[in-house]
Amino acid sequence: MNIEKSIELFSRAQQSIPGGVNSPVRAFKSVGGTPLFISKAKGAYLYDADGNKYIDYIASWGPMILGHAHEEVVKAIQQQALHSTSYGAPTELEIEMAELIKSMAPNVDLIRMVSSGTEACMSALRLARGFTGKNKFIKFEGCYHGHADAFLVKAGSGLATLNIQTVPGVTAGVANDTLTCAYNDLAAVEKLLAENKNQIAAIIVEPVAGNMGCIMPQPGFMEGLRKICDEENIVFIFDEVMTGFRLSTGGAQQKLNVNADLVTYGKVIGGGMPVGAFGGKKEIMQHIAPLGNVYQAGTLSGNPIAMIAGYTTLKILKENPSIYKELEEKTAYLRNNLHRVFLESKIPFVINQFGSMISVHFSDHAVTDFASASSANNDLFKKYFHAMLSRGVYLPPSAFESWFLNNALTKKDIDYTIEATEESLKEIAG
Repeated sequence: MNIEKSIELFSRAQQSIPGGVNSPVRAFKSVGGTPLFISKAKGAYLYDADGNKYIDYIASWGPMILGHAHEEVVKAIQQQALHSTSYGAPTELEIEMAELIKSMAPNVDLIRMVSSGTEACMSALRLARGFTGKNKFIKFEGCYHGHADAFLVKAGSGLATLNIQTVPGVTAGVANDTLTCAYNDLAAVEKLLAENKNQIAAIIVEPVAGNMGCIMPQPGFMEGLRKICDEENIVFIFDEVMTGFRLSTGGAQQKLNVNADLVTYGKVIGGGMPVGAFGGKKEIMQHIAPLGNVYQAGTLSGNPIAMIAGYTTLKILKENPSIYKELEEKTAYLRNNLHRVFLESKIPFVINQFGSMISVHFSDHAVTDFASASSANNDLFKKYFHAMLSRGVYLPPSAFESWFLNNALTKKDIDYTIEATEESLKEIAG
């Protein structure tokens, strides 16, 4: 496969952009080799600068749930752009977007639009602190809630990919207010509560974790966290930046039948544009300025181009809920056949799947948290990644990321992916 143009572009990019990329995982640092520079995408396929075609299992890290360059979404963006790309003033479209989200997501009374998932999570945490008058919060090792200072403690995903253990620039004071424990470990949460009585403002969690692979909550874990928050006057925050509107019309709250107090959104909510949001119970959300004194603002919040892309995407999903069933069936088909191929290869493996999220771990034990994800064989993953890439299948360039399926994928695409895996595993085994 010829990637001369990508090699040239990467060399050029490194002269002007730190590491040659604008988000670290794109650098291929954990898998080695040169990152591919993408020139266009359509449906289930990516095309790089050299004209190579790839079946896409990243979907722009989740938002392209309908596939790339979806006709209705593109048309809506084009029409909106004719009226200007930004106003710095309210629009009716923002109201329609908020009403649509409320009609789909359970337990959301008020919602504030922002420009990224990071911004959504940091704002939700500030709101929880302002509402409760407490400063500390609990997060789980391997869960990533964006790159705000408070969240960069044992943050999984990108940090794990680059083997960054501590982040310079995050002060000790900030780190001291961040309490961490293992995902799926309710006893560890209770221990932290006992050690920090009446000091914890919030518990924030990815209800289905996607930043250490796809990790499902074990039975009773989310329900246990909900009970603790009710008993201890703690704000329960679901980080649904990945899972929101991807797992179902109502996201993980609906899928798991567990209600959060605040929910953060991103990715699918923007239809591929830079968008985030946080929302939840009115009694908490009314503390956000200008209603209350917890300040949050953004010049481009509710940007009309971003709003129309997200609104069009969500409207399609709401009117066609069968999309979720189709996606889940495609992902289960992929999982079952990958399972068969891996078994035949005799290479140790674990495949985790929830809805249209899936991850492959080269491990001989269950992967249920960050420690078990980290102990998998990353060298084998690197070989698998490049073997698949050479066969035209684009997987996340990190063993710590979930794959995201899009509904433009066909059975033929998935069958090809299974065949490519079979060939790749034979290549790895030598």
